[in-house]
Amino acid sequence: MSLQRRLRPRQVTRILASAAVLSLTVALTAIPASAVYVPPNDPATLVSANPVDYTPHAQNGSIRAFAQIGNTVYAGGSFSGIKAAGAASFSPANNLVAYDAGTGALRTGFAPVLDGAVQTLAVSPDGKLIVGGSFGTVNGVSRKNLVELDPATGATVASWVGRADGGVVRRAIVHDNYLYIAGAFHWINGTEHGLLARLNATTGAIDNSFQVDASGARPYANSTELVWGLAVAPDGDTVVAVGNFLSVNGQARNQVVMIDTAATPTVADWNTDRYVASCYSSSFPFYARDVDFNDDGSYFVIIADGGRGDAYCDATARWETADRGSNVKATWVDFTGTDSVTSLEVADGVVYVGGHFRWQNNANGNDSRGPGGIDRYGIAALDQQNGVPLNWNPSRSPGSQLPSGGTNWGPIMWELWKGPNGLFAGFDADGLGNEYHGREGYFPDAGGRTIGIQDAPQAASGYLYLGAGNGQVTKVSYGVSGLGTPATVSQPQFTSAKAAFVVSNKLYWAKTDSSAPSGSLLDISILSGSGSIGAPWVGNGFNSWFAAASMTGAFYLQGRMYYTTSGSNALFYRYLTPDGYAIGCTAFTLPTTGIDWRTVRGMTWVAGKIVYGSTDGSLRTVGFDPAASTAVDGSTATVVAAPTAEATWSDPTLFFATS
Repeated sequence: MSLQRRLRPRQVTRILASAAVLSLTVALTAIPASAVYVPPNDPATLVSANPVDYTPHAQNGSIRAFAQIGNTVYAGGSFSGIKAAGAASFSPANNLVAYDAGTGALRTGFAPVLDGAVQTLAVSPDGKLIVGGSFGTVNGVSRKNLVELDPATGATVASWVGRADGGVVRRAIVHDNYLYIAGAFHWINGTEHGLLARLNATTGAIDNSFQVDASGARPYANSTELVWGLAVAPDGDTVVAVGNFLSVNGQARNQVVMIDTAATPTVADWNTDRYVASCYSSSFPFYARDVDFNDDGSYFVIIADGGRGDAYCDATARWETADRGSNVKATWVDFTGTDSVTSLEVADGVVYVGGHFRWQNNANGNDSRGPGGIDRYGIAALDQQNGVPLNWNPSRSPGSQLPSGGTNWGPIMWELWKGPNGLFAGFDADGLGNEYHGREGYFPDAGGRTIGIQDAPQAASGYLYLGAGNGQVTKVSYGVSGLGTPATVSQPQFTSAKAAFVVSNKLYWAKTDSSAPSGSLLDISILSGSGSIGAPWVGNGFNSWFAAASMTGAFYLQGRMYYTTSGSNALFYRYLTPDGYAIGCTAFTLPTTGIDWRTVRGMTWVAGKIVYGSTDGSLRTVGFDPAASTAVDGSTATVVAAPTAEATWSDPTLFFATS
């Protein structure tokens, strides 16, 4: 990793219990209620989904690491040939190349010779290239696993004293003048260090204040102790490492450790059991593969392979940096359905993941797409609030452009790295974005897009809309001054409606529709500034599995769709990302008391309170805090209005809008 790797700025914390379900019916039977941390709304900026055509092609092996100095990109890995885009033949290359960031032209003056794979790259404070990996000689001289090179020529910087004679260096990260390294080594600069060490980035000298040693491989066949992934928070005060270890400085830490580095480095009071159980243990002795902080360091994300098991296997999980204690749980977890996730980058409000997966949002699938599963072929962008895929889908396919002898699909995407102007991908195959890309690709910022904050209306005053039969709604002003006079409004596009809710300028609504597999659809309409409901469309086919018409009320807030059903005394929620309109595959319940949710008919959210109708025809309001130990206390509910001839509040269609 280079200077830019894993060093960015964001917020704070809590937890989440997850439960996979096969259908809405199953979801109503055995889902634990729990208080949760709700991540704040943040905008996100996606890179282009179309990789540029000018990046060079590696001939074989894989590209595993990137760095950029000025306008030069460095790509390292395990390959023996390289060619510029459009060139007729490959030229010899020894695991490390440099090329122009804007054109892809190879820097022919940069010609280091390494006899083994490059695993990681970083940039020193004085602008040199630090290389870690599994090599024995560099430029014909013994220099095992760690070296600093002149970025113009590739010559060894002899005065830089860093050494990793004890084993492979898998990760190297520069923060200020510190160089953090991780791998399978036990000796650095002639001193004992177990899998982790910190050096002076400018000189390579060992930092003796960093005495943090990981050890003890998990007890499975072919298991070797190592640290595979490493991340440093943007403020430098927290380091997280993942890999195959059981103990750090004598404290039990299974595959994941957090290190406090604000003062003398020490193992943090942070531990989780989510990486303790085995997955498919004979094939995956360890499965925590990579970690990265978000831009402000308020949370970090861990990815895993491993198959299926009673843990976060084949999954991406978000964790809050400020959390402390034992048995910490993730804020959210996104399962692939038994496919590996092997690379990660969190940047600009987006969680990018790569690997050998075919789906995301697929907790209900087992080597197949289950209910809720979303097609994503080897690369995806996830919503930082809930882990549901965003509408960004380049795929790892070469399409029809795979050259003779090319590799169509490899098991590992080794690296995702956000450079100054785009996202680099390094992998072990020859396809990306349905085009030929030999072992690497680049998604530029140019051509990408920004996703603004999309949420429920935040105003304290506006209008309640109540279903009044096909093509009609009852519109009532509502807010701090109370409830206004009901009026019937014609909405000819609004037919067969069930539960409904507003997100930004769109109305989501469930409706009966015999053409849908479940007999219902979650449709979407534009809600105009005058309150007119536009023609509906089905946002995508992802949600046809979900029995939307069974909801008796629903509202959206901060990445979650909350809802009730007539068959269960519970307030449920599922994740929902407005960018792509995808519903989360897993249902959760909130801890509540004092309300029989089976009686709810219509529900919305206004200024911190749930406003809901019921089978007795009355309209009520009650405070709502999804992060509290009791999210809703029914004893505080108040009646806003009794049923009248103009408005009987017993219809599942109830939503709030500002116009």
